[in-house]
Amino acid sequence: MNVAFKEPAKPARSLDSIAEALLLPTGIDGVYARTAVFEQVADALSMLISRYRDPDTEVLRFPPVMSRRQVEKSGYLKSFPHFPGCVSCLGGEEAQIRSAVERSEAGEDWTGALSAADLVLAPVACYPVYPLVASRGTVPATGLVFDVACDCFRREPSKMLDRLQSFRMREYVCIGTPVQVDDFRRRWMLRAQSFAGQLGLSWRIDAASDPFFGRGGKLMAMSQVEQSLKFELLVPVHSAEQPTACMSFNYHRDHFGATWNLKTDSGELAHTGCVAFGIDRLALALFATHGLDLPHWPLAVRKALAI
Repeated sequence: MNVAFKEPAKPARSLDSIAEALLLPTGIDGVYARTAVFEQVADALSMLISRYRDPDTEVLRFPPVMSRRQVEKSGYLKSFPHFPGCVSCLGGEEAQIRSAVERSEAGEDWTGALSAADLVLAPVACYPVYPLVASRGTVPATGLVFDVACDCFRREPSKMLDRLQSFRMREYVCIGTPVQVDDFRRRWMLRAQSFAGQLGLSWRIDAASDPFFGRGGKLMAMSQVEQSLKFELLVPVHSAEQPTACMSFNYHRDHFGATWNLKTDSGELAHTGCVAFGIDRLALALFATHGLDLPHWPLAVRKALAI
């Protein structure tokens, strides 16, 4: 699906002009303190997304860390070795720990004393779902749908406000037969048009690919586009020429089914798919489109967000 941007395609405000009032620098690119007005809109977006939730959807909220072994098993390192953030801690005897502290106090490098824990920062919200479902047994004939969210991390420092290292992701995840997952994704690509319309955003939906690593990743990205496995809802946060992906619609085929031995009631490998909402990007898109003064936003948008 490739739908041209609705007018106006140009953002009403540049991100540079509104950044000071929304996201405050912490000294690390892509990591910001969020102001009260930004959080008000982010919370309102979360409530609106919840109103789109289907009946019988299981709601799960995950912490910002997850099992390192689960991330490795899911194949994330093979596809995106440039993104993960691993949790490292000081360990060993008291003398070893005290020595590292003394090096730090002397202005010397102390990080060599760190060792990797069994945790990583969650790169996406849906990864913990699949081993959890696998532990429950067979996927029922009706399939499964989850509403998941967590704070995510990807190591890609940038001064662009719509490309954060630490960001919030909300997802609806479907696990079932190929037909069930395909139907789920098609329905959400239609719903997304209503969702963006309620927010008064200019948008288009287009085929996309993930930022796979290296030269081999270019072939993987081409294959992803050719098989129509990923689409994105693009909003002109900066410009129509360089729009920002604020939602994505993904079909994983049987990748996670094979990885976690997820079986349908007929004994076939389950397929999976998800629709992801970038909460911070959607909030930025709203401010870029409608400005900083919430009371002057279009009435229909304020009603949709209940603000």
